[in-house]
Amino acid sequence: MSDELEIIYQDEYLVAINKPSGLLVHRSMIDRHETRFALQMLRDQLGQHVYPIHRLDKPTSGVLIFALSSAIARQLSLCFHDKTVSKTYWAVVRGYAPEQGSVDHPLKEKLDKISDKKSRRDKPAQEAISHYQRLATIELPYCVDRYPHSRYSLVQVQPETGRKHQIRRHLKHLGHPIIGDAKHGKGVHNRFFQQQFNCHRLLLACTEIRLPHPVSQQPLTLQASLDESMSTLLQHFGWPLPAIN
Repeated sequence: MSDELEIIYQDEYLVAINKPSGLLVHRSMIDRHETRFALQMLRDQLGQHVYPIHRLDKPTSGVLIFALSSAIARQLSLCFHDKTVSKTYWAVVRGYAPEQGSVDHPLKEKLDKISDKKSRRDKPAQEAISHYQRLATIELPYCVDRYPHSRYSLVQVQPETGRKHQIRRHLKHLGHPIIGDAKHGKGVHNRFFQQQFNCHRLLLACTEIRLPHPVSQQPLTLQASLDESMSTLLQHFGWPLPAIN
């Protein structure tokens, strides 16, 4: 992993990067052995403090926004809280997903024994809504599970809410878990992609975030390309890649 993060947008108020899969946003008790974090790497790269606005799971790649001042951080956080932010993800899932639809399935917060040991354990399930669209499918002549052939889909997901692991849990709930998801997926398919396609990552990426600029209020579209591992796989399957304007 390079020491230089890919900056996809920067002005005097905020900066957005294309976070690599496998990189934590900031220090976490869950991964105490990790020594590299997007927050510190970007701070060192820019030579100034940066303020994280939202989260992106360690194995997920894509658009990650930081503010360059605490005042802008507060304004951007309000945008996420008020749902004036639109996020788009691409994922490779097991099976032929429905052409399109929505998952309206409340999620109970899953707490970590270490980092969340002081959090309440009796919180009710929270509203969680995700909209999805199937972009492509493929059937491979391999018996991975109990069928002679194996089917997979490329889906685009736009979460309406922002719960922890929402997309991963919602796609599992739909019956189409994401390939490479060790927690919510299926190991036999994850291992197949590792061995057959040398793909060792969670196949989930935040490809686009749209939001009003915190100062000008003009619409701002931030886009991130897929990394080599994921883009090579999609090209091998004859699937499209995200259009970057």
